[in-house]
Amino acid sequence: MRFIQAVLLLVFLGAIGLFAVQNMNSITVDFAKWTVTGPVALMAIAAYVLGMLSGWTVVSYLSRSIRRVSERPTVE
Repeated sequence: MRFIQAVLLLVFLGAIGLFAVQNMNSITVDFAKWTVTGPVALMAIAAYVLGMLSGWTVVSYLSRSIRRVSERPTVE
């Protein structure tokens, strides 16, 4: 099983490397008053990381809210 995981990881990393090499053109991303220029691959990685962070934040907020709602109040 570890061998299959290693092969899949290598294939995934190879695909990422190929994408980065083939997409070296610079693009400009505008958001509000911010402007960022960089390679397509770098912008895709930045968008992925920002998506992971925002998703992680939402999931942790929801799980904390559900945990607080489901807890029984202590009566003394």
